[in-house]
Amino acid sequence: MAATLVDLTHQVTTAMPVYPGDPAVVLEPALTTATAGVNVLALHLGSQSGTHVDAPYHVDVTWPTLDGLPLELFTGPAVVADLRGLEPRAAVTPELLAPALERAGEGTVLLLATGWARHWATDAYFAHPSLTPDAAEAIVAAGVRTVGVDALSVDPTPDPGPGDPAVAALLADLTDEHDHPAADEPTLAAHRVLLGAPGGGVIAENLTDLRALLDAQEAGLPVEVSLFPLRLVAADGAPVRAVARLG
Repeated sequence: MAATLVDLTHQVTTAMPVYPGDPAVVLEPALTTATAGVNVLALHLGSQSGTHVDAPYHVDVTWPTLDGLPLELFTGPAVVADLRGLEPRAAVTPELLAPALERAGEGTVLLLATGWARHWATDAYFAHPSLTPDAAEAIVAAGVRTVGVDALSVDPTPDPGPGDPAVAALLADLTDEHDHPAADEPTLAAHRVLLGAPGGGVIAENLTDLRALLDAQEAGLPVEVSLFPLRLVAADGAPVRAVARLG
């Protein structure tokens, strides 16, 4: 039976969802056949746009950049943790990961299937489950150096706030100078544990629906995944074309 390839990558489109504060994504013609004889697209996006990987440099300037990581970190046999059915902003604990970590180890790509890809491009997408620091420590202790998730982040994502810029500006004006919103900002604790693993780690975020991978795993089929990024110099991360091979 021939292997099946499954695309785990969101389409890159203008105004696609991004992490709060990241650059907006814009695609527009730079050249056209009508004026230049060829079609060329101009892209404006961030290193963390769409389905992407994080390098250790993402959270610490003393840690390796994307181009300093071995290619082996971006591919390998996958173990999928079934985390579907969790409540919004639920904590993913070591206990929830235990069945998957029993099968994972060095060279394994651990995929976290929260089911949150179904909320893509909605406000609910920001309220995804996330790893506790202890869960991230358990992943590293198991020898895993590459983790992927079908959600915006492995850490909690802050509320993006009002979509209307005028409303956002009004709320900012009403904020008392003695308020301390910084206390509510994300710490990226799981990022720091996973990316700071010995030898460096990799995190893939915004993967699409992982149900086909869970089904294949349940059927005893081998699951492999590739997460190769654009070769950006001195980068904190880059978009990827994430693909799984089943069977």
